[in-house]
Amino acid sequence: MNPDGAGVAATTLPSGLRVASENVPGARSISVGVWVGVGSRDEPDELAGVSHFLEHLLFKGTAERSARDISVAIDRLGGDLNAFTGKETTSFYARVPAGHLHDAVAVLGDVLTRPALRDDDIDNERQVILEELAMDADNPEDRVHTLVEASLFPRHPLGRETAGLVETVEALRPDDVRAFFGRWYRPANMVVAAAGALEHAELLDAVVGQFGAAEGGERPERRRPGSPLRPVAALRRRTGQVNLALGFRAVPREHPDLEALEVANHVLGGGLTSRLFEEVRERRGLAYAVYSSTAAYADAGSLVVYAGTSPDHVDEVLDVVAREVASIAAGGVTAEELDVAVGSLVGAFVLGLEDPGSRMARLGGSLSVRGAVRSVDEQVARYRAVDAAAVARVAGAVLAGPRCIASVGPWGRASLQRWAS
Repeated sequence: MNPDGAGVAATTLPSGLRVASENVPGARSISVGVWVGVGSRDEPDELAGVSHFLEHLLFKGTAERSARDISVAIDRLGGDLNAFTGKETTSFYARVPAGHLHDAVAVLGDVLTRPALRDDDIDNERQVILEELAMDADNPEDRVHTLVEASLFPRHPLGRETAGLVETVEALRPDDVRAFFGRWYRPANMVVAAAGALEHAELLDAVVGQFGAAEGGERPERRRPGSPLRPVAALRRRTGQVNLALGFRAVPREHPDLEALEVANHVLGGGLTSRLFEEVRERRGLAYAVYSSTAAYADAGSLVVYAGTSPDHVDEVLDVVAREVASIAAGGVTAEELDVAVGSLVGAFVLGLEDPGSRMARLGGSLSVRGAVRSVDEQVARYRAVDAAAVARVAGAVLAGPRCIASVGPWGRASLQRWAS
């Protein structure tokens, strides 16, 4: 497969492991990562947070390396090593200077296929994760996003905090963690991607040497969200601002109107020229932070508006948001707004591919969740093909549909009912 010109190549090994690379002319670094096709939405309720737990644990040591050995192996090269957990994937990645591809793959291969997962390490890291959860809970903006996700997808793992719940993290047993790793961290559910100063044959040689022993595996089957939205969620706190998050269910990742929804979101609150930024911040001075964003999953999606404002201004902010939402839902966007939004999305997409790390992430993420990589030209063409009719169609379906509201701060549930009704 060569989806994006001479520099991109992909191979599926007999084990089911997919390997993709992109040669970046002039690069003096290499970014390489492993995408595992399992995330927080794939966890049973009683194991909520186990994917994030594993993200931490895999760096705690292997049969041959201590946690310090892992860090030193990358640090002596001047490189970086990190990981993140999402709703549908977990990723581990490294950035190293050119010439050190085998070193980076050796470390990643060791932690991804031969982690120690010792009882003591699991118990020690448990407290670190509990501290992380406490830190996030203390941040009102993070907390309100957690609340609105739970309201958008109640009784479904997409509505859960990615890092899990305090009670489930406390209850996770070492055998639970090891069993989850053994089931999902298998070649057929993994992608190795790299970009920068490398050749595909070199990457294949390194990967076969480090990942070649294991075989097979499965990919998770997912349940589509079905429960109705929970209209209102309010957490009263003594904060200087009321943090508001307004949620709508949107389209899944492969929906033909996904790019049109991104345009609608940009016009609503996705940029410095957006209606909400202009009305709420620039013209009225009602908030420092006001924005909207989208998320798309295999079988669901969301659009969320956020604003932080003083208690005295909540009603006015909600009135402005409701008016702009209704305007776009009913009338779509203007020709100028469409032109600006498409130009911004295309430009941000292209500029986001200026370094090997972002190119590696595009390969790994796309292969993991889509099974294919769109070329840059194809993705740009999809943005440029969006017209006013498509924006009006998807905006009407999403923004005129069911909605929910969450708040964190000195503002009660009853005061929010009007917006959610």
